[in-house]
Amino acid sequence: MMIYQAILTYLLVTSLGVAAQNGTYINPAVPTGKPIPAVYTGPFRPQIHFSPPQGFMNDPNGLFVDANGTWHLYYQYNPTGIKAGNQHWGHATSQDLYHWVNQPIALFPPEERVYVFSGSAVVDENNTSGFFPEQDNGVVAMFTLARYYEDGSAGPQTQNLAYSRDGGYAFSYYDGNPVIDSTSSQFRDPKVLRYGDGWVAVIAYSQAFVVGFWTSPDLINWTFASNFTRHGLLGTQYECPNLVKMPVRDRDGAVVDEKFVLSVSIQPGAPLGGSITEYFVGSFNGTHFVASDAVTRLTDFAKDNYAAQFFSGVAEGQNQVSIGWASNWQYAQQVPTGNLEGWRSAMSVPRANYLVEAPRIGMVMANDIFDISSVLDTRLKTTTFGNGSVLLDYSTVESGALYLEVNVTGINTTLLTEFSTFNLSFASPASGEILQSGFYFGGDNPFFINRGGIKGFDNIFFTDKFSTADVYHDDDDDDDDDDDDDASGKALASWSMKAVIDRSIFEVFVDRGMHAGTAVFYPLQPLTVVHMSSRDLPAGASVSVDVWSLKSSWAKYENEQGLVVGNLTGWDNNSESMVYESSFAL
Repeated sequence: MMIYQAILTYLLVTSLGVAAQNGTYINPAVPTGKPIPAVYTGPFRPQIHFSPPQGFMNDPNGLFVDANGTWHLYYQYNPTGIKAGNQHWGHATSQDLYHWVNQPIALFPPEERVYVFSGSAVVDENNTSGFFPEQDNGVVAMFTLARYYEDGSAGPQTQNLAYSRDGGYAFSYYDGNPVIDSTSSQFRDPKVLRYGDGWVAVIAYSQAFVVGFWTSPDLINWTFASNFTRHGLLGTQYECPNLVKMPVRDRDGAVVDEKFVLSVSIQPGAPLGGSITEYFVGSFNGTHFVASDAVTRLTDFAKDNYAAQFFSGVAEGQNQVSIGWASNWQYAQQVPTGNLEGWRSAMSVPRANYLVEAPRIGMVMANDIFDISSVLDTRLKTTTFGNGSVLLDYSTVESGALYLEVNVTGINTTLLTEFSTFNLSFASPASGEILQSGFYFGGDNPFFINRGGIKGFDNIFFTDKFSTADVYHDDDDDDDDDDDDDASGKALASWSMKAVIDRSIFEVFVDRGMHAGTAVFYPLQPLTVVHMSSRDLPAGASVSVDVWSLKSSWAKYENEQGLVVGNLTGWDNNSESMVYESSFAL
């Protein structure tokens, strides 16, 4: 621990510059030509989730996958402090969405007190913008520049462009900015998508509870098209809208239709407090989005998934892919990773998204975990039982991260009781802490997460219990399918879940992602024991369990000093740094 703290202190001192007496930092040390080095071995540091090298991260920005299969993740980033502010676009790339390579910061504030807020990026393969003569891999980022005045008050938010001729690594500001001007301080977060031969941007008029739709032939000249106004949960403002075409699949996985999904993040004012993301299913004709129904749907039943963005460049007809910010604005700037390890916030695991009919509920967007095979390590346990339990010590798993799959089949629902349950817990024998989760097969079918037994973070808004009602699949829904009937002809039900625990993040995916929950937690000591049990299931019910250890995504990038330095290939390590003043709290 002392070596870790020493390295961390060195990194903070050399990366942040020298503090002036008045609390204002003259900061020449934000590098423009090299990634920020970092320690990724801290006890809270997730090993398969992306987290920034140091400083504060929030919304994912500019997500796209290029023609070579490289996934690009940009993000709201304060490289000079562990609270929000001084917004840049950080950048990382991956071939599998789990092993991330830190890249140099992609976008810098163009002037003092003007910050780079959220936005999106697209590959302009047909050079509609004119930025990329004789090139089909040029990248255009569209984002909000937010001006603040000397007294701290908010000025206008405008929509702007930057372009990259090297595939999304180094950007130049368009000299005709802004491409959409504004006098409002609440107009932000453009998400661009290709539609026909042109482009569409969805932008939040945040405190008017409006998502605006704009169209352009060339990403430069934009025309207002329509508004989507005051739908769903309002909270106190809309943020980070997304629009994406998504396949509709039947329960066998076949694509039977396609629809558009419009997602909107709200904060504060979520049902559990703070921030959350909602979505609407509907149609889009190039200018207008029309919701198919009046239903408000949430992407997550817990509290720590916000501002999720879909990757541009995923082929039509395929599952869409998204990543969200795994935190909540009610406590994101207070969690202990900042003071103890010099970084705050992580992203969710990548999610595969498609539309499907959920039993009794109707159309929902599945949030299933994206192919995790690249970080699977050792199968620690595989077993099948009826009513029974499994106890597993995983203290020797170097990453401290596990992946679990649970499948329960042969459930005669007429014989269930209020005590028919599946229970899952992770514990620390050293501190007595426990993280609990489980499912009640009877009654209202609640699935729950309880992080109240974890003691490393105390905050009045750090809600400790979450649940959702999961109507599991009953084969009575099938036509002419007797394979899963019991002797009396009664159809037997089934239920499943997947879960990832990664040091300080727990994510669950219930019934192939029909429900998903994300919860961060901060234990005093590492959790090292997993316990699974089933109780009072009817005769004939079968519980199958698989538990895998996960390989650290970061360990392979560590140098001899234990630092993850990121991508230095092709970058000038002696390049000049941008110099500007920035006030922040460390």
